[in-house]
Amino acid sequence: MRTARMAIGENKPTRAKSSPPSRDRVKGSARTEKLNKKSKTVAAENQPPCLLTINAGSSSIKFSIYEIGEPRRRLLDGKIDRIGLAGTTFTRNDPHGKPRPGRRIHATGHGAAVDFLLAWLESQAAFASLKAVGHRVVHGMKHSRPQRVTPGLLAELHRITPYDPDHLPREIQLIQAFRKRHPKLPQVACFDTAFHRTMPPVAKLLAIPRRYAAKGVQRYGFHGLSYAYLMEELARLGDPAANKGRVILAHLGNGASLAAVRDGKSIDTSMGFTPAAGLMMSTRAGDLDPGLVCYLARREGMTATQFQKMVNHESGLLGVSATSSDVRDLLAKESTDSRAAQAIELFCYQATKWIGSFAAALGGLDTLVFAGGIGENAPVIRRRICRGLRFLGITINLALNAKNAPLISMPGGPVAVRVIRTDEEIMIARSVIRLLNLKPERTRSSTS
Repeated sequence: MRTARMAIGENKPTRAKSSPPSRDRVKGSARTEKLNKKSKTVAAENQPPCLLTINAGSSSIKFSIYEIGEPRRRLLDGKIDRIGLAGTTFTRNDPHGKPRPGRRIHATGHGAAVDFLLAWLESQAAFASLKAVGHRVVHGMKHSRPQRVTPGLLAELHRITPYDPDHLPREIQLIQAFRKRHPKLPQVACFDTAFHRTMPPVAKLLAIPRRYAAKGVQRYGFHGLSYAYLMEELARLGDPAANKGRVILAHLGNGASLAAVRDGKSIDTSMGFTPAAGLMMSTRAGDLDPGLVCYLARREGMTATQFQKMVNHESGLLGVSATSSDVRDLLAKESTDSRAAQAIELFCYQATKWIGSFAAALGGLDTLVFAGGIGENAPVIRRRICRGLRFLGITINLALNAKNAPLISMPGGPVAVRVIRTDEEIMIARSVIRLLNLKPERTRSSTS
């Protein structure tokens, strides 16, 4: 070993002379690392307690970090988009909600995107003061409220994956990634189906052989986190229908559904066993004649997998227009493209029908709420939907509607028509705080 060291020294005398300082540098690096850790600990202690919300889709992951205290300030939020596709991007907003420039990331699949997100979050000062993580879980079967993640709950989610193969595997992967890297950090599953557990049996049943109901084949409904938020906002705004009245909530976005709510409880909804049912959407077909499955299998040799892909990703506005799934694109070209015009007309026609049928189920209507990307930002769509609802006493102020005002109905009318910006992430945060009884006091990080 001595000969080897001398040989190295003879070949590189400069490095041999610098050996003693090198040991000093190692000690210095150790001291620096220790100081950095201490600085991070101090920074964590000075940070207000926070929680993280995760909203995973089939090709995206949205995240937000909130202070636990009131007002519930959003410290960080952003998303990874186009996961598994060309041009995967990571974007984040500043604390004021202003988007910062995005950047491309190398994430060929959901696992790589999860690894990137976790590493990035761990590098943020706020992460050290996290007290919990809340996840949007699309399917919760018969769970009627958020649940703390346990090995038992994870096993249950694995078991029910066939009910929602498009979302549950990715949501489980995120939960497991956090458990592996931060096993002491509490996690909470917030179910999108929970809001609709109050539906009466007649609204849950499917008219197929009874034996399937015993296996969990029934109407569940989705968008529950959005609906729960909208009902809390209605109450905050002082609308009496929130607690005692008849409300129809229209969550119109890329995914679109409606819910009928009486006295604060869901009694029916347009989505059913899966999120593909109900109203036509950006790329989902909505309700279809089940005979199509057999017809397309016989005539075109379409498999169940191909049919699933068609009704979820190739139908709806995209399928009817044959050009775009985006309402903005279709409105821009409807005067020159009959297919775009028909797609918009069909969407509005179906929405009007659903509202009319839910008004019948409720025995009348007191408040109609528009939410979601289309519901909040497309005055022409709201106007066309409401045009067919005058028999319910619905009339809107065109000037207020054009401004996306919070209340767009005419004064003194029998039905209040509102526009409310939904916020699933803040609803997740509220649910986690309530379940875990989190307090805003500054304490040491629970992730250490």
